[in-house]
Amino acid sequence: QQRVAIARALAMQPTIMLFDEPTSALDPELVGEVLAAIRQLAAEGMTMVIVTHEIGFAYELADRVVFMDQGVVAASGAPRELLLSGTNPRLAAFVSRFTEQARLLSPLVAAAAAPSTTSLAQGQ
Repeated sequence: QQRVAIARALAMQPTIMLFDEPTSALDPELVGEVLAAIRQLAAEGMTMVIVTHEIGFAYELADRVVFMDQGVVAASGAPRELLLSGTNPRLAAFVSRFTEQARLLSPLVAAAAAPSTTSLAQGQ
């Protein structure tokens, strides 16, 4: 449904696309597809404003990030400078939740990505 909405909007040949939580309520497979479609639009030079809690995606894709706290702009800037600076306490707390999740998950991701020793022994 999200992909259809994106395609319909693109048929109008807009100069800017607005996305409000484009991945909310989607299963992981569909999240990946929607994010891939948005990445493609970015690669094609589409200007986009995206409201998201997908901090890694914002860090990867955005030229500029705006962090809002209780409906007010609390901080803004280039993703690396803003998300890693730690100057805004609420932003630092928000980012730390994702950093901690990534730290806890990284061994699991590495283990899942590594070839099993059984497969190697069998020449697979």
